[in-house]
Amino acid sequence: MSQRTLLMVKPDATKKGNTGEIIKRLEGAGFKLLALRSLRLSKKEAQSFYGVHRERPFFGELVEYITSGMVVPMVLEKEDAIASLREFIGATNPAEAKAGSIRADLGEDIQHNAVHSSDAAETAVREIGFFFTEKDLV
Repeated sequence: MSQRTLLMVKPDATKKGNTGEIIKRLEGAGFKLLALRSLRLSKKEAQSFYGVHRERPFFGELVEYITSGMVVPMVLEKEDAIASLREFIGATNPAEAKAGSIRADLGEDIQHNAVHSSDAAETAVREIGFFFTEKDLV
């Protein structure tokens, strides 16, 4: 069954000009791009988006980092998209990510790891709705 998920290109990757390379890899792996936009998150938006991490010690750093530059959220569709995408992008820590994955090739460290992706179906629905309306999804 086809499934939708969210991927967001993070500021470290947009600053390096890696957005096109990431999209090329995703499409080459069979992900269908349904919606895409670029923006800079406000502090309030970032706090809301990453609210699940509010009590974690890294929350403040995460909000500061994600608001430091442009992000490019996109909605992707594929069979078993959430698990497939998480496997494709690699482990959160680029040093532990599989060779050839987006994070292994384009990430710097556990925070500056090029991309964010939804980790579960419920998260994907919430995260897609954070950036896009149903009308936006082609």
